[in-house]
Amino acid sequence: MFFLRENYRHPEFRKGFRDMAGVAPGIAAWGLMTGVAMVKSGLSVSEALLMALTVFAGSSQLAAMPLIQAGAPVWVILATGFCVNLRFVVFSAHLRPYLMHLPRWQRLVTGYLSADLTYVLFTQRYPTPGEGEAARRAQMAYLAGNGGINWASWVSSSVVGVVLANFVPTAWGLGFAGILALVGMLASLASSRMRWVSAGVAGSAAVAAFALPLKLNILVAIAAAVAVCLLLESRLAPLKPEEAAG
Repeated sequence: MFFLRENYRHPEFRKGFRDMAGVAPGIAAWGLMTGVAMVKSGLSVSEALLMALTVFAGSSQLAAMPLIQAGAPVWVILATGFCVNLRFVVFSAHLRPYLMHLPRWQRLVTGYLSADLTYVLFTQRYPTPGEGEAARRAQMAYLAGNGGINWASWVSSSVVGVVLANFVPTAWGLGFAGILALVGMLASLASSRMRWVSAGVAGSAAVAAFALPLKLNILVAIAAAVAVCLLLESRLAPLKPEEAAG
């Protein structure tokens, strides 16, 4: 957590901050678009501000917006958000060995502040949990620096989007700008053959299952990419890591 002294004074905090700073503008563009979308979907400014300050889940927020606008039942909106965020169950299970030494409230706050890119960059930096107090502290400091700027970029830009929503014409194509921001982040993370394969499989599955209700095509895309990559990984296991990565 970025507000704890033992984290923000650690050198790894600055490393995590710098690693995330490169993609923070893309996150901010996405957050700005989400803030505008919340107001355009029918939420009042106060409701949108409350969501911007308390909900840290961009993809599920975007999935919920058209449902709110269409007057869908609350259970449908909640179920959609749950399905879209199911991937965090996998992330949490993987991060469990890294975080179990922390008190429960710190684990809960760390879970709230963790997002997709936070998880990706953290596991790239630390493929295995640290052994010993110094190693665990360094990992938590990196996660705090990484997650702190990610959260700040998202929340601040979402609030700006909410405040400016009524002054921003829909014709400016903010939805398209958000897609471009996501494509930019995807391209920066697709740094190996396996990641290109996972992106291709997920994209193809999402398009093929587009007709499913409740945005379940996103869940299908995640499941297909995970299944294919696990299968390929088991086949490539006898190869050296650099051969598998290409």
